[in-house]
Amino acid sequence: MARSDLDVNEVPDGLIIYDGDSDRVHYLNHTAALIFCLCTGDADATAIAQAVRTSFSLEAAPDEAVASTLADFAREGLLA
Repeated sequence: MARSDLDVNEVPDGLIIYDGDSDRVHYLNHTAALIFCLCTGDADATAIAQAVRTSFSLEAAPDEAVASTLADFAREGLLA
C-alpha cells in the first residue's frame, strides 16, 4: 500500500512524489505512476500486472516488471 503521507502531484509525463520524511523527490513515468496508483492495498502484484496489461493493451501481463517496480517502491520507502 502506498504511504498516505506522501505529496503526490500529477504531471504530463507521470507523477512527482515528494517524501518529506526522507526529503527526497521521486519522478515516475506513466507506467510506474499507474502501478503506484494501484498500490491501494486492494490488489496484489498479479492483479496490478493484469491492470497494466489491460491499460497498455499488452499481449501478456508484465509480472516481472511490476514485481521489480514494487520492490523499487518498497526500497525507496514509498510503501507502507
